[in-house]
Amino acid sequence: MNSSRAIVSFLFLLLPQIASAQFDDFLKGVDKLASPGAKTLGDDKIISGLKEALSIGTENTVNLTGNTDGFLKNEAIKILLPEKLQSMDKALRLAGFGSRVDEFVVSMNRAAEQAAPLAQPIFKDAVTNMSFDEARKILNGGNTAATDYFKGKTRDQLATAFKPEVEKTMNQVGVTTQYKQLVGQYLTLPFVKGPAFDVDDYVVGKSLDGLFYTLAQEEQKIRTNPAARVTDLLKEVFGK
Repeated sequence: MNSSRAIVSFLFLLLPQIASAQFDDFLKGVDKLASPGAKTLGDDKIISGLKEALSIGTENTVNLTGNTDGFLKNEAIKILLPEKLQSMDKALRLAGFGSRVDEFVVSMNRAAEQAAPLAQPIFKDAVTNMSFDEARKILNGGNTAATDYFKGKTRDQLATAFKPEVEKTMNQVGVTTQYKQLVGQYLTLPFVKGPAFDVDDYVVGKSLDGLFYTLAQEEQKIRTNPAARVTDLLKEVFGK
């Protein structure tokens, strides 16, 4: 029994009218107040710590995805041919066009890597404009609560920003031409009907999927791995 309990127990002996059940509840409250973790973080510190974490997490995400091979060499987010083109992929490879298909896949991933840095200012605005209530919910939420917040707040804006960059990059590296050539070659095969497919929209969508997947991984590191809390503020806020 610590000193706080001893004092309260002595008072209890002097006040026999207090019911035992009430006393037990009171002791629990004393223990909570006496514990080292009883103090709660101030609102300003909570939101500052969370915003710092989100700034670090989004910056890491853009750095990981927005460099050469950021998508292509990461099997978790690598952009592959869509399911509706899988039959075309198999047919073209059997016909000797496998290298052309591979070039097309590389081009899609290069376009995603070029577009990824455009996310940084959009993420920054979302962090800056975050309310305290939103910050509190994110802090107390699941391991991907911040990622879910960013999805809801920024996905449409990101898609709008990514589309022109994806189109430009894909034209520069010839992906659109490659796709048209691949479809043309596919259509020459017997008994084949070509699929309708907007390659730009597909790459934009997959770019965002990869971006948010990576952001979720970075968020979970900060929440669950003390080594990822690289500042004193992060250690204090997420350590609680």
